[in-house]
Amino acid sequence: MNTPLFEYGFLSHNAGLIAALVIGLGFGFFLERGGLGNATKLAGQFYLKDLTVLKVLFTAILTAMLGLYWLGRFGVVDLTRVYQLPTFVLPQLAGGLIFGVGFVMGGLCPGTSCVSMSSGRMDGLALVGGMLFGVLVFNEIFPVVSIFYNSTAIGEVTIPQLIGVPHGLAVFAIVIAALGSFVLAERLERSPR
Repeated sequence: MNTPLFEYGFLSHNAGLIAALVIGLGFGFFLERGGLGNATKLAGQFYLKDLTVLKVLFTAILTAMLGLYWLGRFGVVDLTRVYQLPTFVLPQLAGGLIFGVGFVMGGLCPGTSCVSMSSGRMDGLALVGGMLFGVLVFNEIFPVVSIFYNSTAIGEVTIPQLIGVPHGLAVFAIVIAALGSFVLAERLERSPR
């Protein structure tokens, strides 16, 4: 059997929407259970006091990366059929900078602000409102920024392709980097301030 399920027609459009809803609700539930709907906890990341965000995100990246890598190696998943966002270097760097500044200022990212709002926190509600306002403004000014938005395209590029190493070696290096970051995060959290 080859997957992705939706791409090969094993999931209908409606079943895909239901699966997305269930996965999204589960993701939000576990973010809240991990305390990631709390801006104070997330702000601890920037002061190197609470590195839960780093650990959760790196764990999610490792799980997805290793799952896809090994499922691809065993022929369960056809990686050529898995959608990759194309890379637009300068627009994505600008977007990352805007995202980072917003994260530092608000203490929440888009996903965690939705979790925070759903938990009844006013800061989450304010950030979701600001995010929706930003989407509205961006849509209104899109004709003006569309040239920049579509600039510096380099296509669908993976890390192994970008740095010219075999896929397995890149996966191994990322695993080692993640393990090292986990050890460093634990030491930073325990160090006296």
